[in-house]
Amino acid sequence: MNDTNYNDETPFSSSSTSANNTDLKQHLITSADQDSHTLRDNVHRALRNYFAHLDGQPVTDVYQMVLSEVEAPLLETVMEYTRGNQTKASVLLGLNRGTLRKKLKTYGLI
Repeated sequence: MNDTNYNDETPFSSSSTSANNTDLKQHLITSADQDSHTLRDNVHRALRNYFAHLDGQPVTDVYQMVLSEVEAPLLETVMEYTRGNQTKASVLLGLNRGTLRKKLKTYGLI
């Protein structure tokens, strides 16, 4: 198996990562009711919905709330994709392996 393959079905080449980042963003599109929306659109919609339903309640730490809501499934999915290989996951995410371990522990993923 090639060292840059994280999954037998999906190749990953770090040499073309920056060139393909824009192209790869198209894969962050989800399909809902036959309309395509980006991950960004879905976050925007979820936040508008969240604020619309506050009904005057005070709110703090929205930034941390959003990060944890996005980061946990990101880490879960990447760990699934790399079949639990933290070294490969840290490279894929662009994180130090120690930082990845800390985040995985934070979310109870290890």
